[in-house]
Amino acid sequence: MSVMRFVGVNSREAMRQVRAALGDEALILANRHTEQGVEILAMAESAATDSDAGIAESTPRPAEPSRPAPAAPAMPASPDPAQAFEAMSARLLEEMRDMRALLTRERSQPESLGTLGEQLVQTLLEAGFGPALAEEVVSALPEELAVTAVLDERALAWLARQLAKRLSGLDDEAAFMDRTGIVALIGPTGVGKTTTTAKLAARYVMRHGTRPVALVTTDSFRIGAHEQLRIYSRLLDVPMYALNADQPVSDLLERMKGKSWIIIDTVGMSQRDHRVIEQVSHLHGGDSPVRLVLLLNAASQPETLEEVVVRYRQAAQAAGGELRDCIITKQDEAGRLAPVLDIVMRHGLRLLFVSHGQRVPEDMALAEPGALIEQALADRAPLARPVARQAVEPAMRNAGNLMGQGRRLATVLQALRQRLPGFDRLEEVWNLLGLPLSIQQQRLERLLEDYPRSGQVRGMMWSERRRVPGESWSMPDVALSPEGTWLALPLLQHRQVAGQQARLQAALERHVPGMHLLNGMPDGEAGDWLERQASSWCSQVRGSQRVEHAGERRTLASLEGVGEGVGDLRCRFRGAPGRLSLSTLPVNVTFKGSRRDQESFSAWAWLGEVRDEESGKLLGKRYWIAPARLGGEPKPLLLTLLQGDVLPQLARRAWQRLDPAELGELRADLRLLMASGLATVAAHLDLAEDEVAMDLRAELLGLGGGRRRRRDVALLESLVQLFMVRDTIRHLGLGERETG
Repeated sequence: MSVMRFVGVNSREAMRQVRAALGDEALILANRHTEQGVEILAMAESAATDSDAGIAESTPRPAEPSRPAPAAPAMPASPDPAQAFEAMSARLLEEMRDMRALLTRERSQPESLGTLGEQLVQTLLEAGFGPALAEEVVSALPEELAVTAVLDERALAWLARQLAKRLSGLDDEAAFMDRTGIVALIGPTGVGKTTTTAKLAARYVMRHGTRPVALVTTDSFRIGAHEQLRIYSRLLDVPMYALNADQPVSDLLERMKGKSWIIIDTVGMSQRDHRVIEQVSHLHGGDSPVRLVLLLNAASQPETLEEVVVRYRQAAQAAGGELRDCIITKQDEAGRLAPVLDIVMRHGLRLLFVSHGQRVPEDMALAEPGALIEQALADRAPLARPVARQAVEPAMRNAGNLMGQGRRLATVLQALRQRLPGFDRLEEVWNLLGLPLSIQQQRLERLLEDYPRSGQVRGMMWSERRRVPGESWSMPDVALSPEGTWLALPLLQHRQVAGQQARLQAALERHVPGMHLLNGMPDGEAGDWLERQASSWCSQVRGSQRVEHAGERRTLASLEGVGEGVGDLRCRFRGAPGRLSLSTLPVNVTFKGSRRDQESFSAWAWLGEVRDEESGKLLGKRYWIAPARLGGEPKPLLLTLLQGDVLPQLARRAWQRLDPAELGELRADLRLLMASGLATVAAHLDLAEDEVAMDLRAELLGLGGGRRRRRDVALLESLVQLFMVRDTIRHLGLGERETG
């Protein structure tokens, strides 16, 4: 039962050594960070079993009855079984002592023992964020960070990004100030509604002048409340009106004709006062819609803030309205900012402004999520003792409730819309699910007639014109965006004109620039057309493709080792990191059936070997042909074609997941668009290497229950789950909150 020690510069390197020495079934006993890197203690899984077997074999057996026997030559005396057993026991005991000493040494350094997730949760709790939000955020920790187990600047930057994107705000002040209508500030007594009313009015006057604005107060309870707002109205030179708390707003509209921006300072009420519902009802009782803005005191206790948001939102809903916006007040009086931000984020409120003093209007600023999160994380206080993971496990389970899922879903969907052109169309296709088949057909026709739009496409990746193995359909074609990424919604083959050259020409007529990625060599007509157009094109071909090189006609596979090496490219192949080693050589190629009487043209053949990035194992070989005029430009095109290999496999898996028996009536072409679109999105996210993609992957894998298989497949399953959860929330009547 020998325990082995491995040290690598990082976790990946240390684990590679473990697998090389002990195999994939090695047992990891402990790990820690040292000055040399990451240290892992491991043993082979079979070692314990072997040790048990050795002990059993050393145990003396009962003596058999003596019986006559022929004389035998004298044998050397065998070792005493009891002594062998004692020796093995002593060796095992010594190894167990060594293991205990090493494990005890690690326990004495809890910070190095804890995972990165635990350290991030600790960081959030020290800042004042609650355990529910902390676990929700950390549950989406990317694997690229998790393997390091080090709370460094990159991990903290990731944490700040996750919090900032959960904190919704205004893009600019005009989004709020330039919208005409009635705004009502609501909230408990003493939260700062009157001062905030004056600050907002002053900012509006600075932008639009005094003529369009009017102030209204419903606070007839506090002594001097009217007078305080009246002083502000005189200073701003805007009219002020008084409204009884039980009067509808419509009673004043006749007197306020010509005013395009009306702000109401409501009477302060405890969130536990049953009259809160009545108050909000009166605000919504008129003909004109009223925008409700909830004020939250940054210095209040988290429990109080939670109750305020819940009760006032219930009141708004009971009155037939909705409460989405908030303003944080008294930031200067708060010891920490994180508790109030936690409330805002968990309830999905949009934070408009932050108020931090009494001066009008200086002491109020537009909410900037990034700066607020930075400030919140900077104000950390050590906890009395580190929080054990078990103590926050219930919060992690609660983070999966409907509100948490809905909030994360909205964030992920919005990020996908911003990142992937065509994703909004994929959503529209999915929305046809459940409609009668005839309506599905009509709406699908309208949806696809102008897709893709002019300027949205840089080129096309044309799929093979044959059925995907095991299925009755062919992989749709995929358009390329100006940035070189795949459009999220592919193009069905059967909706396109027949003939390769006709398709290429039709794409050009649809304002698709002349870049074409092909599977297989173009036929004679298409090849001649591509050359006449001087298009940028590249074909992925088989090793049996014949070309002319150095006066001989040979297959590409037979030319391996002849070409000039041009270096390696990082890639992903079948869901795993790899390296593509490229070589190239000049060739002459003839298009089959060319009208040029078998005239050949100058091209470059590209030969590639894909190897596993970690082990160096050969994973596959690929071959490409590109016109000589492109020179070294085709490298990105080769990579796109190579990594597009996975699309038919992913589309087939998605097709099987979208079972009409479970989803209801579903046209075959609609099902194929949904399946191929999900495959394209999953493959894009698997291939992308930027931080935004890393964050999106982690969020998706968190929604789908984590990664338990190939990453691209896991992402595909998570995307299916994303759309199904989205539909569930919409069926519950919460769909509008996705874009709030």
